[in-house]
Amino acid sequence: MNETTQLPCQRERFYRRDRRSVPAARRFTWEALVDWGLAQAERRDDVLLCVSELATNALVHGVPPGRGFRLSLRYEGDVLRVEVHDSGPGAPRIADDADEGGRGLLLVAALSDKWGVAEREPGKVVWCEWETAPTGEDGRTGSRPGP
Repeated sequence: MNETTQLPCQRERFYRRDRRSVPAARRFTWEALVDWGLAQAERRDDVLLCVSELATNALVHGVPPGRGFRLSLRYEGDVLRVEVHDSGPGAPRIADDADEGGRGLLLVAALSDKWGVAEREPGKVVWCEWETAPTGEDGRTGSRPGP
């Protein structure tokens, strides 16, 4: 008997500290979603917006001059995970009502199923995840269960 194990789909790309990196990260993510059959997924736009927010946060707050950030995408069939690695100090924080900006992590928290921050040396990893709906025999995805 010959068993095959399906490996998770993973893609990574490094981006320089440049304003063009955010739209490039969105395009990279879109291409991965297309290749993985998730381009028509119900929450596709949520994923793309969170990539934009995390990449922007990395550029503005987490990437020292001369450095960049790494975007990692991983799809394991039931979970899609996005990670943004940067080398800047400190942990990101969610803005409060007095802040004029800094609403990106509020969006990430609202649009993803889970999110968090992990330490790395140097810097940090900010990540978010979505549970993906199973695909039926007709190729259509089921609806997302309610809370």
